[in-house]
Parts: sequence; structure tokens; C-alpha cells
Amino acid sequence: MKQGPDLFDLSGRRALITGSSQGIGLALARGLQAAGVEVVLNGRDAAKLAAAAEDLAGGGTVHTLRFDATDHDGVRAAIDGFEAETGAIDILVNNAGMQHRTPLEDFPADAFERLLQTNVASVFHVGQACARHMIGRGAGKIINIASVQTALARPGIAPYTATKGAVANLTKGMATDWAKHGLQCNAIAPGYFDTPLNAALVGDPEFSAWLAKRTPAGRWGQVDELVGAAVFLASDASSFVNGHTLFVDGGITASL
Repeated sequence: MKQGPDLFDLSGRRALITGSSQGIGLALARGLQAAGVEVVLNGRDAAKLAAAAEDLAGGGTVHTLRFDATDHDGVRAAIDGFEAETGAIDILVNNAGMQHRTPLEDFPADAFERLLQTNVASVFHVGQACARHMIGRGAGKIINIASVQTALARPGIAPYTATKGAVANLTKGMATDWAKHGLQCNAIAPGYFDTPLNAALVGDPEFSAWLAKRTPAGRWGQVDELVGAAVFLASDASSFVNGHTLFVDGGITASL
């Protein structure tokens, strides 16, 4: 069995990160690449994917796999094709997600459906497609990106909160079904991070002041601060961690 720093060695492994042309997904791709991983970037926008791949090109081999994570058949075809033509996906990071802010009494039904498809159904579609190959190999790592809203709610984002609670429970279900096949399925729940998804909040001085007082760390998180958790959950160091949601939130869920 590996010991010490070797437990975190990811050399020779390949990771697919959904929604990785910007924000948290791109930061996790960069961090995993620095840990020795061959990364597979995913998104729907070809231009953004190409720019992200160019950004990471100096760090090693980078693949792009364009598909819509909400399209079950498209996901299956893309992942099966990549496995057949290029090789195994050892690590999956289900990062694709979206936000929509509206008071619950006015929340549009179509926006609710888009949140369900993007934040929950995509985790099922991509997770299942990758797991079918991982099960055959008897090993695999699945990391789902949850949220501080997995545990907490704020006004105007009730459906988003529901979807991220579902991600945590789907993670538990994945672990329950697939641990016996050698897979570890866990989630990372970021707190408030400075990302394009949160641009409106980052640009609101009143909200940022509130966040600084509410969070024990007293600040927004920076996306690079999620990398350590991802490396841990992707590595042999987490070989007996399954169905767990790891909060990386500056202490916001620990305090009143």
C-alpha cells in the first residue's frame, strides 16, 4: 500500500471535468493537471473549450470532449467513444451547473426545469456513463460538485438549493451502489467563491460585506482553494471515503 505523499500521487491517471471551460471547473482541471493528471475538458461552447485547452496546453496532454451534459444519449455516445478511441477515464468531476435567482413565488417553471436538468440530471447522465466503464475495471473516482446550499438556504434560490441537496443524496446513492465495484463517489461543497456564476454577488458591496461578517474566514473563497480537496478525493488517500460531502466553505456551515 502507498504511504506518505505517494498516497496523493495522480500520475498516469485521466480525469474528465464537466463544465470546465471556466470558473471552478477550469481551476480544478488546472489543479489536477499539476498533480499529474491528463485532463479532459468538457463544455458546450467550442470556442470556450478551445481557449481553455490552450490555457492548459503547457502543463501536459489536454483533451476536449464537447457534449451537453443534460443529453443522456449524447453523453453516453461521447464517453463510450472517448473510452474506445483514447482510453480510460479514471476520474470524473461532475462540475457542470447553473444558477437562477428569483423569489420563489415568481420562479419560472422553465427555469426550475433547467436547474434540475443542469444541476442534477447531468450528474446522473455523466456519472452513469463513466461508471459503466469504471465498474468493468474495478476502480474509479467520481467527485460531484455540490454547494454550501446543500446544507443552507438563502432567499431567491430555493430551486438551486433543492438541486444541490439532491446532488449530495445522489452521491450517497452512487457510493451505495458502486462501492462494491471499487468506486469511490464523493462530493465537494464549495462555499462562496469568486466565480463567473457569482459575479453579481461579488460585484455587490453590500453582499460582500455581509459575507465577510457571516463567514469565519472573513472573505470570499478563491477557486484554487478547492484543488486540495479534489486531489484528496481523486487519490488513493481517500480509498475508504465514500458517499461523503466535503464542505470547503471558510467555516460558514460551522457557525451561526
